[in-house]
This record gives sequence, structure tokens and C-alpha cells, in this order.
Amino acid sequence: MTNHKGVLVCGEIAEGKLAPITIELLGAGRKLADELGEELSVLLMGSQANGLGQEAIAYGADKVYVAGDSLLGEYNSDAYTQVAAELCRKELPSIVLLGHTDIGCELAPRLNGRLGGGLAMDCLALSIDPATKVLVSTRPVFGGNALATMVSKSARPQMATLRLKTVPPAERNDSRQGQVIPIEGKIDPSSIKIKVVERVKEEVEGIKLEDAEVVVAGGRGIGSAQNWEMIKELARTLGGAVGATRPACDEGWAAVSLQIGQSGKVVSPKLYIAVALSGAMSHITGCLGSKVIVAINKDKDANIFNVAHLGIVGDYKEVLPTLTSKLKELLPQK
Repeated sequence: MTNHKGVLVCGEIAEGKLAPITIELLGAGRKLADELGEELSVLLMGSQANGLGQEAIAYGADKVYVAGDSLLGEYNSDAYTQVAAELCRKELPSIVLLGHTDIGCELAPRLNGRLGGGLAMDCLALSIDPATKVLVSTRPVFGGNALATMVSKSARPQMATLRLKTVPPAERNDSRQGQVIPIEGKIDPSSIKIKVVERVKEEVEGIKLEDAEVVVAGGRGIGSAQNWEMIKELARTLGGAVGATRPACDEGWAAVSLQIGQSGKVVSPKLYIAVALSGAMSHITGCLGSKVIVAINKDKDANIFNVAHLGIVGDYKEVLPTLTSKLKELLPQK
């Protein structure tokens, strides 16, 4: 255990740039590394990784390991696991961080299976215990109804996946200096059992839910697909995106890709308007990072009011038309 030092981020690349989750991981990793007085490094894999080393340094990395093997052209769990495991065995990081994304959720347990150590998935917060200097991971349990703190007392590396938009992204500083280190080792083609045969990109209408500064979300209380048009109209008026609870998606009023919550997407817009949804913890965990939450519900005892910054007790069928109409008067419409 004493030979392990430093924090390693397994980064992701999206459309030729550092993915947002990578920048958030660098922010979290920088804080942990500073508390330990150790280095922060990042592993970038893929054919587009070669030109991103200096950018990762600007976001806080001391060292950037770049693996640009041709077999890493796009994500492949066999190849990525092999590269990440070999680097960890060589560099012996004390902490390894990944995003709780499609890639991270597959890569983290595979990597942990090869390296041992402890693994906490879907974390909302990460910190260092000042007394023991071990990683403390906070994650939801019991369907999001409680939070648990987890530590790995002896085994190393300590691993965690971090949920998107739960920590502030790293601030860019182009004056920072660091090392970009190419990884020369070749991948064994015989070890790759998985082949990507097709990739289908999801078509998004309007603003992408995760990127929206305003989200209007509806729940089961909306009652019908016809009434759901009020949610869409308010979102359009505010230049925002539409979100939904799981029951609303199950009813077919909204696409599954718009589901917010523990089993859906996590959002943290500047304004989150929750309409006719009760506020189950499984949903709240997906929007709790919002800067301002406005709840509209006719049930004054609805749980959503416990987390809302502003609340309107009333029938949304009366509130939304008036609210939307007034906003159209006040806001410039595109």
C-alpha cells in the first residue's frame, strides 16, 4: 500500500475534445491530490488523444499519459481495460477516478477486477479523510433514499466513479506546466474479444437535456399526452429542455432519453421547474444540483417542496397557461 501514490483520472474524449466528465474529474482529482500533497495524472486513450495533452494540463493535470494505438480508435472495453490496467500496475496510483458514464460503468469493474482494491460506483462526492488520508466516497443507497460513505482501508488502488455534474469542473489555466507521456506498449489483438459493428447516434430535438440552462420537468400528475404539450410550451418559451419522471416516460408522454433521476439522467441547470411531480428521492437525485428549483404541485405536502427553492401550490392546468403567457410578454421570443 505504501508504494501507491497519486491520483489517476481515466479520461474520456468526445468529438475530439475532453469530455465534460473528464474536466469534472480533473477538478475533483486536483482537489484530492492537493490534499494528499501528491500528483494528479490523467490517462487519455484513442486516436484523438494525441492533441489533448496540453489541454488536460491546463485543466489541472501534472502528467498526461497518451495512448494512441490504432486499436483504440473508438471505445473498446477489452482494449481500454488492458491499457489502463498496465499503466496502473506500472505507476501504482493510490486513487483511480472514472466517470459514471456508459464507458466508466463498464471499464471501472473490469479494471478493478484486474487490480483489486476497492471500488465505489455512482459517487456524488469524494474527499480525503484528514486523519487516515484514505479516499472517502459518498454514494446513494436504498434507491436514493439515503447516502452512504465508503472507504477502502487497506487495498489499493482506491477506485470510484463520479456522477456527471455533481462537482464543479476544473478551471482552465493555460500557464500551467506538465508532462505529456506517450504510452508505447502495444495492445495484444488476440485479447480483444469485442468488436463494434455499428454506432447509432441519438437524434436530439432542440437543446440537449444535460446541457440546458433551463429544464421543465413533468410527472405522473400531468395526466395525459395532450396535457404534456403545456410542459413543452413552457420549455420553448424559456429556451429550455423538457425532462420527465419515470412514470411520465412509462406512460409514453416523453421519450425514455428525457428521464431524470437515479435510473435516468442527472441535470444541474440554472433553473429547474418541476411540474405535477411528487418528488420521489429516485427523481430528486437527478436534479438536486440545480441552482434554483421551482415546484408546482396542488399537494402542499408533496416531497418536492422540501427541496424546492420556490413553490407554487396549485393546479398546474391553471398555473402553467398564466405563467407561460406572462413569460412570453416579458421575454424576447425567437
